[in-house]
Amino acid sequence: MKAGDIQAAFRVLPTGTLNDIAPGAALILAPHADDESLGCGGLIASLCAAGRPPVVVIMTDGTGSHPGSKTWPAHRLRAQREQEARNATACLGLPDHHLVFLRLRDTAAPHDGPDFDHAVHHLAKLARTTECRTILAPWRHDPHCDHESAWKMAVAVSDELSLPLLAYPVWGWLIPADTDLDTTYPEGFRLDITPFRALKARAIHLHESQYGDLITDARETFRLPEPLLAVFDAPYEVFLQP
Repeated sequence: MKAGDIQAAFRVLPTGTLNDIAPGAALILAPHADDESLGCGGLIASLCAAGRPPVVVIMTDGTGSHPGSKTWPAHRLRAQREQEARNATACLGLPDHHLVFLRLRDTAAPHDGPDFDHAVHHLAKLARTTECRTILAPWRHDPHCDHESAWKMAVAVSDELSLPLLAYPVWGWLIPADTDLDTTYPEGFRLDITPFRALKARAIHLHESQYGDLITDARETFRLPEPLLAVFDAPYEVFLQP
């Protein structure tokens, strides 16, 4: 299917309830600090308001977003991005002990091998401990290596524990419309996040390092693109069944 047709289909998926998407305890895998707010901010706020906050795992250390910065070396950037994640998820109502940092290397999260297996083991243990009933991870067609890694890990944990798995698109919203994707017509739900739309917008803005104004001396200054921010200003979020 063409990416544009798939993206159009995202926008007309049936509206689901919170229980359709995340019955019981949920485990949300976010490749980077900000993905949780972009793709799942409304879901996180909804679950917290319902009295069953999810566990949110930030998979990578976030140190790849501003390469070459002398004023923001890796250790300082990691601390900044982790604090941004704490601020953003707290804004959504998430208790601090429900936020986990896996600290895989940004832009180099493993897709297989011993490091991959170790991360999957850690996530499976976390899912068992929290009595997780649903796993959410980035859409497998999101065009970023860390998003692909997070999806593969989610599939491995889902298979090991026989848990339902749902996907949320992030960068997949910006795939050029005429791109061919090896997938069928999407199935899943849209979650109405109207009551939490302002909270989600606030949470996204709390990832201040991703707006291009805080860190200005990097070789490549990253800035969340306006078309992506416009997508996530919608009154719903999309959750796909594999």
